[in-house]
Amino acid sequence: MKRLAIITVGKTHSGKTTFAKALEKELPNSVVIDQDNHAEFLQSYYKGLLPKRGPNTIKYSITKTIVDYAAAETDCHLILCNSNRNQKDRQKMLKYYHSRGFTSILVSFNIPDDVLRRRIMASQRSTSVLRVASSFLEVLSRQQAESNQGDIKAPAEGEADYLLNIGHPDDVAEVIRIIADISMRLD
Repeated sequence: MKRLAIITVGKTHSGKTTFAKALEKELPNSVVIDQDNHAEFLQSYYKGLLPKRGPNTIKYSITKTIVDYAAAETDCHLILCNSNRNQKDRQKMLKYYHSRGFTSILVSFNIPDDVLRRRIMASQRSTSVLRVASSFLEVLSRQQAESNQGDIKAPAEGEADYLLNIGHPDDVAEVIRIIADISMRLD
């Protein structure tokens, strides 16, 4: 069975998790792998193991273990729900999935920053997933500053097998329908 690796790309509060959960309900035999869940788990149970600075290598190790298991031991479509804004890291991920026979889909969230700011202000989301920032507004400010610098780049055509864009919440249902159609064509 051909499988999909659906990878979200976007800033904080752009709707990646909401989209991933909705897609999981509509795409049979799929699973969401969300690093925020791993960060929350580590904050709750293993806070002393978290690096004081630099990359959160333990979180990435947990995610890699789950991804490796899901890719090797299941027949699930994988929905990878993280920011995935670093093009070099996306390329590594895409190479990994392609080498395992997955068809890749990047879903790019292009929500205006003023909308993201309003969402953050209205959000009741726990900051327990944050390690080095004190608020999601700080995360957004950092993401705005690093946009289009270094390897922080929006996905481009040809980077994955499919590139889909969400610029407005109304786009979500159509993107889910397109992914479901792609899935049916793989069988």
